[in-house]
Amino acid sequence: MADPESPWSQIGRNIKLEGLSDVASISTKLQNTLIQYHSIEEDEWRVAKKVKDVTVWRKPSEEFNGYLYKAQGVMDDVVNNVIDHIRPGPWRLDWDRLMTSLDVLEHFEENCCVMRYTTAGQLLNIISPREFVDFSYTVGYEEGLLSCGVSVEWSETRPEFVRGYNHPCGWFCVPLKDSPNQSLLTGYIQTDLRGMIPQSAVDTAMASTLANFYSDLRKALRKA
Repeated sequence: MADPESPWSQIGRNIKLEGLSDVASISTKLQNTLIQYHSIEEDEWRVAKKVKDVTVWRKPSEEFNGYLYKAQGVMDDVVNNVIDHIRPGPWRLDWDRLMTSLDVLEHFEENCCVMRYTTAGQLLNIISPREFVDFSYTVGYEEGLLSCGVSVEWSETRPEFVRGYNHPCGWFCVPLKDSPNQSLLTGYIQTDLRGMIPQSAVDTAMASTLANFYSDLRKALRKA
């Protein structure tokens, strides 16, 4: 379970209590954290799953007693379309098989919001449905975009869901240098699912979920 006195838990309370005045500093810290992940040396990662067109790596997280996952693959579409399908909005529910609902709770500006979403049970419901409340922020990065997020404290709970916690996570999407109509999508995910779940089940679910994410997103982009 995430440490309630961790900096990110404090940030969550700041979003709720301080409102818009803190959003700029929160956004900057979140962006800088993801850029640090993006700079981690290759030899620190271990392959968790590899399929034809996506690779998933992992390393111990510095935020909680779990793993930071990295996933990477090429998308046959331009950056804006890829990120528009990932960030909070009407398209995400259409293609993401794991997500069962998505609501924007607070909208700060065009590229910044707090969203609540739910996920389906996994592994024959060994992992029961989860609910997350995340601060989401999208910003330019090099020639592309970064869409990132972190869970925040939100008092309203629903008994049918276990409240999970996303430590800083995000998706970097940049055009391929030799093929600008294609994009390299790199994700960093570190999710504390909470509840009584065998660690082996969590590890299996996370690697498979990320591989499926790429497959489902590619199908959605082809239909768009």
